[in-house]
Amino acid sequence: MKEYIDASVFLGMHSTDEKTRIACKNYFVTRLNDQVGMSLEQVGKCDDVIWQYSREEQDAYYPFMDNLHTIMDIQRVGYNEKDIHQASTNPDLQDLSITDRLTVGMAIARGAQLYSVNLKSVGQDYVHSPEAGKELSFPRALEEL
Repeated sequence: MKEYIDASVFLGMHSTDEKTRIACKNYFVTRLNDQVGMSLEQVGKCDDVIWQYSREEQDAYYPFMDNLHTIMDIQRVGYNEKDIHQASTNPDLQDLSITDRLTVGMAIARGAQLYSVNLKSVGQDYVHSPEAGKELSFPRALEEL
């Protein structure tokens, strides 16, 4: 995989900040036919946020998430020893939280780019924010969800 995402990009599709929402949504719309990676920890962070909403809100949201994961090849992967080594020893990452170090370390160790809207991680050579622009649309059935 050439690109990884963190929870901030997935959840960013629902941001109250319109520029962030559109940038994150456009990231997914333009990569529907691509493969991206996401650590199991970051998947869990998304779930943790959603589980804090009411049952009704969860039931309304999950069809979108389930369909997006069916249409787009989002590989959910665990950390390996190289990821952990990078997170533990790379001096550029030491000011980040352990969660952010592991996420960025995974991308570096695998020779990939990480996309994030987490301001603590963005700005390094290997961490990019999705680009803002005119709002794009998912295929109709997914957009309706």
